[in-house]
Amino acid sequence: MSKGANPISSRRVAVIGAGAAGLVAARELRRECHSVVLFEREKQVGGLWVYTPLAESDPISLDPTRSIVHSSLYSSLRTNLPRECMGFSDFPFVPRPGDESRDPRRYPSHREVLMYLQDFAREYKIEEMIRFETEVVRVEPAAENGRRWRVQSVTSGCLTDEFFDAVVVCNGHFTEPRLAHIHGIDSWPGKQIHSHNYRVPDPFKDQVVVVIGNYASGADISRDIASVAKEVHIASRTIASDIYEKLPGLTNLWLHSMIESSHEDGSVVFQNGKVVYADTIVHCTGYKYFFPFLDTNGYVNIDDNRVGPLYKHVFPPALAPGLSFIGLPWNALQCFMFEIQSKWVAAVLSGRVMLLTLDKMMEDVVAFDENVEAKRYTHRLRDQVEYFNWITEQCGCLPVERWREQEHSLGDSRIFTQCDTFRDQWDDDHLIAEAYEDFAKLIQNGVCDSC
Repeated sequence: MSKGANPISSRRVAVIGAGAAGLVAARELRRECHSVVLFEREKQVGGLWVYTPLAESDPISLDPTRSIVHSSLYSSLRTNLPRECMGFSDFPFVPRPGDESRDPRRYPSHREVLMYLQDFAREYKIEEMIRFETEVVRVEPAAENGRRWRVQSVTSGCLTDEFFDAVVVCNGHFTEPRLAHIHGIDSWPGKQIHSHNYRVPDPFKDQVVVVIGNYASGADISRDIASVAKEVHIASRTIASDIYEKLPGLTNLWLHSMIESSHEDGSVVFQNGKVVYADTIVHCTGYKYFFPFLDTNGYVNIDDNRVGPLYKHVFPPALAPGLSFIGLPWNALQCFMFEIQSKWVAAVLSGRVMLLTLDKMMEDVVAFDENVEAKRYTHRLRDQVEYFNWITEQCGCLPVERWREQEHSLGDSRIFTQCDTFRDQWDDDHLIAEAYEDFAKLIQNGVCDSC
């Protein structure tokens, strides 16, 4: 890949979704002088960080006629990474002293993240590009090679049909639940719910509850429910099959290996041989990639854990640069990744940066897919620093800061090693100091307005 020799060109670009990815995509596209329309189905910016106490009518989200709720937040949620590493590179996520409505904690509540994104949108005047309460219902190529795109959207029941030079998909992947397969579940008489529809622990008072999953939301929700439940049993696939132990700090919380089967008498049998009679099973089992509006005549294929073919998780080679995806990889610094992917897309669309040829991009995709692990975890970044620095080199921006990557790495490991205390106890104050030194430089250089 190389810097383009062609004159800089301006494109009309549709961005789908006004969460963190869509907001920064809109900013970066406008910085490259593109004309941007940002479609958002809700009344405000924030995407997954907009909390609602409402849940879907089907608690496991299988019924196609159910009432759809796009939020997956629960009331007690706090971030599981330090705020310093969560923000965009030039708009740090720092406390706002003197504002009592804000949460100054290092691991703040979901509301503080939403307010940060609102601050970002306000600072960069992004709302003037947004069509609120407008849902994109169809996106399809309107010309060969993806050089023009047809976008259909609905606002207040009215269908709008229009054309764009490019479409950037930023609608996230935390709204279509994925369920665990449990032998015998169809005849098991208890209730089931996916974490997507979990809000507060009150409905589980005095129940025996099985929580499937012990990462992030699973660890949080199991402890939240344990505050009111009779017993909570966590089923985890990351531990040996014979494991059975009571977790410290609570008298009613146990850790098991995965579920072996469930039965008509209400019993749930674990691989460790233990049996419990449960009232409810809570699936903290993640989400599927889901783009119901997208029609590429079968070129882009989507299943539970894979969107492809994609070059570097962003461009479908035969449709590039007209179609791109921001934010598919996981186990990564999300906002930083959204930002640099957006810079790359914006620069490619303007002609300032050139993509490889179609054949060369496909060679890269095939080589990546030949990795057995990649087939199972296509969008899990195994080396985020290498990926980030490759993209920043393409578009000529600064690489990921050492402190940012280390805060993410240490923060991620603390979720497992001190799951009850990691949000309030840490041992990386030197990284906090490094972060704030960098933030101070942004102020000195007139770049940062959030510090």
